[in-house]
Amino acid sequence: MGVAQVLAAWEACDKTDTAFILVCSVFCWPIIPAVGLGYSGYSTKRSGLASFMPSILTIACCSVQWYAIGYSLAYGEGSGVIGGFKNAFHRGVLADPVGTIPAILFSEFQLIFCATVCAIAVGGACERGRIVALIPFIFLWATFIYCPLAHMVWSDEGFLAELGVLDFAGGTPVHICSGATASALSIYLSYPLGRSRRSSTRTPSHLALHRPQNTMCQVLALIVIWGSWLAFDAGTTLSLNFKSVMAFSVTNLCASGSALTWTLMTYWETGKWSIDSMFMGAIAGLVMITPAAGFVDLATSLFFGVGGAFICRQALRIKFTKLAQNWRWVDNGDTFATHCVGGFVATVATGLFARREVALYDGVTVIDGGVFFDGNVRQLGIQLLEALIGFTWSFAGSYLLVFLIDCVPGLEVLAEDKDIVAGMDAAQMDESLHEAEWNSEPDYYPLSHATVGLE
Repeated sequence: MGVAQVLAAWEACDKTDTAFILVCSVFCWPIIPAVGLGYSGYSTKRSGLASFMPSILTIACCSVQWYAIGYSLAYGEGSGVIGGFKNAFHRGVLADPVGTIPAILFSEFQLIFCATVCAIAVGGACERGRIVALIPFIFLWATFIYCPLAHMVWSDEGFLAELGVLDFAGGTPVHICSGATASALSIYLSYPLGRSRRSSTRTPSHLALHRPQNTMCQVLALIVIWGSWLAFDAGTTLSLNFKSVMAFSVTNLCASGSALTWTLMTYWETGKWSIDSMFMGAIAGLVMITPAAGFVDLATSLFFGVGGAFICRQALRIKFTKLAQNWRWVDNGDTFATHCVGGFVATVATGLFARREVALYDGVTVIDGGVFFDGNVRQLGIQLLEALIGFTWSFAGSYLLVFLIDCVPGLEVLAEDKDIVAGMDAAQMDESLHEAEWNSEPDYYPLSHATVGLE
């Protein structure tokens, strides 16, 4: 494509919409490392950096994969399940409008979705999974798990999209997918089938439960994720209109209702306030509103938040049971309870409460609505189908991928027993947030010829 063609295509784009999505993309990007901060806060003090590192790797790996084939597989021309290679290496993805914004900007905005989901998903390996094995996993997962789901739900040719599924910003491709993948990783680390199982230095077992070790990491993650998710949902309209404003508003209200509900339940039980409860409640609310943000009103979003807090909090109790310990069930960062369970409930609830009139707030989106307000009972079945496909595809596919990686010498996914006990920072990282890791370091004297010593 010549310069003249690129500039002509650029002139066809709406500059206001382009600026809006560009700003939303900038605000959404911090979600990815913030997810790592959240996992770091949940991990033990000896594994904090090792739990944060995968989120940064996710940005790099997903960006390369998305440029090479990811965008083409997710949004390129193809079948009802996956796209083709027409746009591989971003051929033809420059200024041609997708809606009213340049294709390259649309691609970058969708890349942030992919990397965010992956950052949540790889949290299933925290505190016992080897980082080196996550690099091939991220590439393969983005290619074979996320891209097909995104294509099925959001592509014009996707078979779920053609059925009329309602998934505004990712109840299934984002939350069910990430929660199911994290669960698959966690279960595999408890029951490995490849080289990790045959290793004499690795003992698959249940991890002892512990409280979050770094509350400040949780605070920072909460601030960033909550704020960035507002741009995440508002920007999903891909243009600046009243629906963007509405999506922004219902997202904040749902997160607020859920955070308040979860926190008050904890206070009722313990008599103390908890940052962790506020964090978990806000995340549950953001999960609940994601598929519905473009289809529900304010009152419904508050109901979603309150109901989501009750449901996800009950799901969280599973990991504290004797059954979970016997089955070696480890829900790192409570991803299954919030993203998987919450995503499933939210996807189904969207089919129940979606409103035709709210969807039309952008002036172009026409839907049949949901069960309660528009009498569209068929929508409930479509939403259930999407949720079941999303969970099955993500869980089974991710388990298979991590098994194949575990069969490769040098890529054993389960860390050795001594490394898990000592902490993953000491085993895998060159740095650590834990002060004791630096005891072997010599004292630092900034002035080599100084006569003043350090006390």
